[in-house]
Amino acid sequence: MLGTLASVALGGALGASLRYLAGVAIFRLLGPSSFPVAILSVNVVGSFLMGIFVVLAAQRGLTYLSPFIMTGLLGGFTTFSAFSLEAVTLYERGDVTHAVLYVALSVGLSIAGLMAGLLLARGLLS
Repeated sequence: MLGTLASVALGGALGASLRYLAGVAIFRLLGPSSFPVAILSVNVVGSFLMGIFVVLAAQRGLTYLSPFIMTGLLGGFTTFSAFSLEAVTLYERGDVTHAVLYVALSVGLSIAGLMAGLLLARGLLS
């Protein structure tokens, strides 16, 4: 258990560092933007890499790397990759209703949660 936790922590640190560096690189390449191009790019790349890893892990017996790669590295790089995997897994299992519900609730409730946190913090700190 402790080894797995260390693996997740190391992967998470690397993934978060890569996310930061990707944001810096995209900012330098494109300059300032009112649209979150860096985050969108990281989300798409992370989801793409999650798809590749899931297939490789299953076909090549690399599932033991999942805590480091999926939870740590890709989770630190973008949690959107895990969200995407869950949504597609539901869809591929034929559970389209739950897939749509999961996407709608995840996006809607996450935005609502963020807004509630903002309102609460602003109210407490004003």
